[in-house]
Amino acid sequence: MSGKTVTRADLCEAVYQKVGLSRTESADLVESVLDEISACIVRGESVKLSSFGSFLVRSKGERVGRNPKTGEEVPIAPRRVMVFKPSNVLKQRINGSLVPNGHDTSEDE
Repeated sequence: MSGKTVTRADLCEAVYQKVGLSRTESADLVESVLDEISACIVRGESVKLSSFGSFLVRSKGERVGRNPKTGEEVPIAPRRVMVFKPSNVLKQRINGSLVPNGHDTSEDE
């Protein structure tokens, strides 16, 4: 694994190079997509992207946790958490069954 983190700037650059929009238009497009996904998640809606995965919001109830240093029991407040569930297509690509360009990039390491 290369360990590289893809940033917003990387996504904007990819859109600029592959779609042919200007850099400003590419950045605006990426921001619009991320804003829409974020807004849906904040409203508690699921976001399903075909062949990629789903972003879901789950509610977690109150529970008792433990301070690992002292062993003291501490209440953990109820909260909502976002979960990403990858699609089967993405899982297969990650595990090499559907490698793009017909070759496995993990052999290059």
